Amino acid sequence: MGVSGCGKSEIGQRLATALDLPFLEGDSFHSAANVAKMAAGIPLTDDDRAGWLHTLQEQIRQATQQGHGLVLSCSALKRRYRDLLRAGNPALRFAHLSGPRSVIAERMAARVNHYMPPSLLDSQLRDLEPLQADEAGVLLDLNLPPQQLVDAILDNQGAHA
Repeated sequence: MGVSGCGKSEIGQRLATALDLPFLEGDSFHSAANVAKMAAGIPLTDDDRAGWLHTLQEQIRQATQQGHGLVLSCSALKRRYRDLLRAGNPALRFAHLSGPRSVIAERMAARVNHYMPPSLLDSQLRDLEPLQADEAGVLLDLNLPPQQLVDAILDNQGAHA
């Protein structure tokens, strides 16, 4: 979890590979209307995100019912969003990639062919509610090397071999 540009996709893919699990890119589940809105530099509202979050919750629920895990990249900016996702599997854990605005803005500006403009970073940072003490997960410094981040996530969930 984390704001756009924090590294969710890269770390998620690496984590999925390490765990031999499927990886789902949460952004690929956004509606065309949501993508168009973000591409136009308009922040999504809670109502805009509702259908998307329910779709992701269903992906989590299906994986749980089928008896396998998955790794999902999702901004999960607000506690209520994470609660909704957890309704798909109460054992869901979050890895929050966090770091300085300047680093994230630089990463966003360097991306090619991504619909999320750097101008939306401040709205995401404003909406962000960090993990709370009663939420299963780990807060990580996005400045660490990718493999170190993956190792920290594995260590935090007791899955590191």
